[in-house]
Amino acid sequence: MKPALLEKYQKEVFQAMKDKFGIKNFMAVPRLEKVVVNMGVGEAITDIKILDTAAADLAMITAQKPSIRRSKKAISNFRLKENAPVGCKVTLRRVRMYEFLDKLMNVVLPRIRDFNGVPVKSFDKEGNYTFGLKEHSIFPEIDVTRRDFRAQGMDISIVIKGGNPEKNLHMLRSLGMPFEKKEGK
Repeated sequence: MKPALLEKYQKEVFQAMKDKFGIKNFMAVPRLEKVVVNMGVGEAITDIKILDTAAADLAMITAQKPSIRRSKKAISNFRLKENAPVGCKVTLRRVRMYEFLDKLMNVVLPRIRDFNGVPVKSFDKEGNYTFGLKEHSIFPEIDVTRRDFRAQGMDISIVIKGGNPEKNLHMLRSLGMPFEKKEGK
């Protein structure tokens, strides 16, 4: 069974994008390629168990096993050694990507207190969209009453193939991404 967000893209958004921007070649229509979810865990330098719980939480959130990220070089001011574990990340594609985005847009982001939308200015020059969350506890899979619970921030990058920031903003808005009402343009 297809995720609801994928069906919405295929049945509504794809044709609307072709019509609005006058795209003749269907391969030129912007489409989601992958979603990368990253958690930097700086405290892992002193206690590796913190990284283990963060990786377990990320696995629960994304339904995929995260890869451990290691430092590239030593920085003595931060007591950081070369090749030390400092975070974890997951790359979601295809069905899991659409399921994660659907949950993010319809369940997780509305749970944020005083939420006014995600920033519009977070597109890079290729049209990829990246934003951060201060706490991962807003995901319904996370049990905040656990003894070893530790609030952790995360970055979410949505990689979009074919398009520019304007087209990709329109596509994400059509899919249901809750952007800020007041744009900075």
